[in-house]
Amino acid sequence: MVNASYTPEGNMLAYVDGEEVVMNKGDSAWILIAFALVFSMAPGVGFLYSGLLRRKNALSMLFLALMVFSVIQVEWYLWGYSLAFGDGSSFIGNLANGGLVNVDYTPSGNIPVLLFALYQGAFAGVTAVIAIGGSAERCRIVPLLVFIFCWSTIVYNPIACWVWNANGWLFSLGDLDYAGGGPVHISSGTAGLALSFFLGRRRGYGTQKLAFRPHSVSHIVIGTLFLWFGWFGFNGGSALGMNLRAVQSCIATNAAAAMGAITWTLLDYIYTRKFSAVSLCSGVLAGLVGITPGAGYVGMPASLAIGFVTAIASNYATGIKVLLKIDDAVDTFALHGIGGFVGAILTALFADERVTSFDPAAAGAGWINHNYIALGYNLAGAVTIMAYAFVMTLVLCYIINFIPGLKFRVDEDAEIVGLDEAECGELAYDYVSLRKEVEPEEATLGGSLHSPSATSHEHEKAAPGVATAAAKEQ
Repeated sequence: MVNASYTPEGNMLAYVDGEEVVMNKGDSAWILIAFALVFSMAPGVGFLYSGLLRRKNALSMLFLALMVFSVIQVEWYLWGYSLAFGDGSSFIGNLANGGLVNVDYTPSGNIPVLLFALYQGAFAGVTAVIAIGGSAERCRIVPLLVFIFCWSTIVYNPIACWVWNANGWLFSLGDLDYAGGGPVHISSGTAGLALSFFLGRRRGYGTQKLAFRPHSVSHIVIGTLFLWFGWFGFNGGSALGMNLRAVQSCIATNAAAAMGAITWTLLDYIYTRKFSAVSLCSGVLAGLVGITPGAGYVGMPASLAIGFVTAIASNYATGIKVLLKIDDAVDTFALHGIGGFVGAILTALFADERVTSFDPAAAGAGWINHNYIALGYNLAGAVTIMAYAFVMTLVLCYIINFIPGLKFRVDEDAEIVGLDEAECGELAYDYVSLRKEVEPEEATLGGSLHSPSATSHEHEKAAPGVATAAAKEQ
């Protein structure tokens, strides 16, 4: 039984089994702000993915970012939190806290467990939004929403339990994962790869047809800005209080992102002799992903090293999809899967108990403190999470795809027209609709987007000098 009141200073005072526990209002205020910051990452991912796609699919990805986040919030409050953090086995919690029953003033560190549940719910939502990147431009919305609801229950919640629940087997083993390198990034990046593999390549991908280039670099920059901003709540809030470890987490996050941006930009400059904004944004994200598992464990030099190494690894990992002939449209696996994996390994190398001690309630050390077994624990965790996420994502895809009315892949006509019009009935840009009015005059260059005939597909040919024909498919 928990009874709560307030001290004269305004701090929350709870009595748990007769013992007095004081929860600082400053800590609670910071976690509320951190929740809002993490929430802002969902539309950030939406803008990022939208910019990377063709304009005829831009709005559908923005829609999905918010809709998927909404669906996962419902799942989280129904049973997701209980499965991830409730008492149960070392692999998954139970349903005792389903519907947030008995989730109240009980302390979780220095904050109420109700606030902890709210904060962690934002993590679950953002993870799911990242994962849907593998379905870009060729997946129906309803099956995808059914899938992501099931995926969060069967994949994300157990992995979160393994890593963050005090009963979890990876937690007990000694896996060092401060803010979600495994539960968030490795799981979502691997799920994106599995989705891409299951759905197959987009129409025309890998042929001599039109190159699939980002339609809006501005959207990519805006999305990256949202993500960089929100990541301070993602990593800084994971200290679960306003303490020195939270400050160090934010410093490490900023340093790794900056180093990643510089590294990726220069890598691409070597090959293109151009300073690409897309490259810069990719580097920022690689640095942010890489530092996530170690932000509360590592010092400043290690933060820079993590940003540098993760950016290089993720940059070259973009070639994996080419080797495997998988159409990962937004490089979900390279950035999040490989980035999270590399970050987990580097955390085991650089975790420093001097940083961890900034929070007296925390513990953790890596090779730098001669705790060499930490590398084995983190490697075991990363490999297990990647394997589990990939296999279970494919299993879910095949099962759901066989349910009547839940076939994942859109038909060819819908893919040609674009998911904005085919699935949402709306368009991101007015001139996409206006373009149809002038198509008859340009029939010699390609034909109608709505015609299923063979001749209507000619507009995808990227013939030299035929810029207008190429623009239609964008």
